Amino acid sequence: MAPAIDPNPGEHIIMEEDCAEANLGNGIITLTNQRIIFEQTEGTMATLSKKAGKLLLDIPLQSVDSIGHEGFIITKVLISAKGKTYKFSVFNSKKWAKEIKDQKDNLRL
Repeated sequence: MAPAIDPNPGEHIIMEEDCAEANLGNGIITLTNQRIIFEQTEGTMATLSKKAGKLLLDIPLQSVDSIGHEGFIITKVLISAKGKTYKFSVFNSKKWAKEIKDQKDNLRL
């Protein structure tokens, strides 16, 4: 499910995953080569469908202060930006942390 927002010039999706954030709830996290996007999702059990809701986070990679991961069974990627830390429950937190770091480093080139 691609993000419902318009991409910036030269922007493309690197990874995206259905996940939950500790304070923001369920949604889809998307990493592009320029930013991290989190959109809320709404689903119904009756039809087993899910649709994108409102945009909750749009963080330029330049604003990311630190990236980490935690957990063994339930893993989370930790993203700190502008004085706040977000904890996203993703399938492979190490892969997410590495890819975010790589994309942030690529911006400096």
